Amino acid sequence: MSEKLKVGILGGTGMVGQRFISLLEDHPWFEVTTIAASPRSAGKTYEAAVDGRWKMDTPMPEAVKNIVVKNVNEVESTAAEVDFVFSAVDMSKEEIKKIEEAYAKTETPVVSNNSAHRWTPDVPMVVPEINPQHMELIAYQRERLGTSRGFVAVKPNCSIQAYAPVLTAWMEYEPYEVVVSTYQAISGAGKTFQDWPQMEGNIIPFISGEEEKSEKEPLRIWGKIQNGVIEPASEPLITSQCIRVPVLNGHTASVFVKFKNKAVTKEQLIEKLVNYSGVPQQLALPSAPKQFIQYLEDDDRPQITLDVDYENGMGISVGRIRKDSVYDWKFVGLSHNTVRGAAGGAVLCAELLKAQGYICSK
Repeated sequence: MSEKLKVGILGGTGMVGQRFISLLEDHPWFEVTTIAASPRSAGKTYEAAVDGRWKMDTPMPEAVKNIVVKNVNEVESTAAEVDFVFSAVDMSKEEIKKIEEAYAKTETPVVSNNSAHRWTPDVPMVVPEINPQHMELIAYQRERLGTSRGFVAVKPNCSIQAYAPVLTAWMEYEPYEVVVSTYQAISGAGKTFQDWPQMEGNIIPFISGEEEKSEKEPLRIWGKIQNGVIEPASEPLITSQCIRVPVLNGHTASVFVKFKNKAVTKEQLIEKLVNYSGVPQQLALPSAPKQFIQYLEDDDRPQITLDVDYENGMGISVGRIRKDSVYDWKFVGLSHNTVRGAAGGAVLCAELLKAQGYICSK
C-alpha cells in the first residue's frame, strides 16, 4: 500500500490540470488518485476525456489514463477519496471561491492555481522562497470556516515570478519604484499555437486583469500578518504593462528599479541573486530548485529557448543588469509560466504545507 498522500486534481482536463498531472508523475510524496472536471468530462476515462487535447510535451502518464473522471461539482464524493486537492478549475471567480471553500469545509486542503482567493484576507498567497510564514494565516481561516483540517492556499500570478523574487533578493537596498513590462507566453492563456493560430507572428498588447495583478500581488507577498490578515507592503510602487507574445512557454520581464541606497553596485546585486535561497532549499523539498535564481553574463540572455527550463522550470533566470539613465538599474528576468508560475509553484506550496504539518493523510 502506497504511503504517498492521495491527491485530487480539480479541473484536471485543462492545460494547468494537465501540467499538474505531468509534474506529479513519480512524485515522492504525492500520488494522483482522483481527477475531477466539468460534467461533460465526468464518467469518461481521463484518456478519453482529453482525447486530442493533451498539451504537454511529454506523454500522458500511464497511471492516470484509466482514472474515471468525476464531476467536480460532486464535492463530498470527490473529497472523500483524497487527502488534499490541487485546484485548476475553469469557472467564474465567484464560482471558484464557492467551490474551493466547499472542498475546504469537507476537511480537504485546497492548493489553488486560481486567482479567485488571492485577495481573500485570511487565504495565504505564497511563493515558498519568499513568504512561507504567510501559511500561518491558515489558523485564522480555519476558525472562519469552522474546520480543523481544511483550508485554501493559493500561489500568485505567473508573470510576477520573473521579477518579484529578484526584488525580494534586493530588499536590503530598498527598491521603492519599479517599472515592469512583461512579455507573456500563450500557454498562460491555456493555448497552444495549434488552437490559437492568430498568435503566430503576432503581439497583443492587452491581457485582461494582468496589469493590476502584476502591480498589487507582490505587495501582498511582501506584507505582514496583522490581526489575522495580510497588511500589504507599501513599497516598492510598481507600474506595469503586460503583452502577449508568440511564445509557447515562458514569461519574460523587462524591469527598471529605483533604490533608496544609491551606492549599490552591480556586483552586489548579482551576489544577492545567486546566493538567495529560502525555506524550500533549506528543507530540500522535492520540487525546489537547488539554486533559485541564476545570473547570466551574456548580453543576449536569458532566452526562452535556452533558459526557460532552468532547474526543471522551477528556477528564475536573470540577465542584463545595468545602470539606467532615468532609473537606477534595469534587468531582464525569465520564468516558466506553467511550471514555476502555475502548477509547479502550487506543487512546491503543497510540499511546504506538508513539511509544515498543514497537509497530512486523512
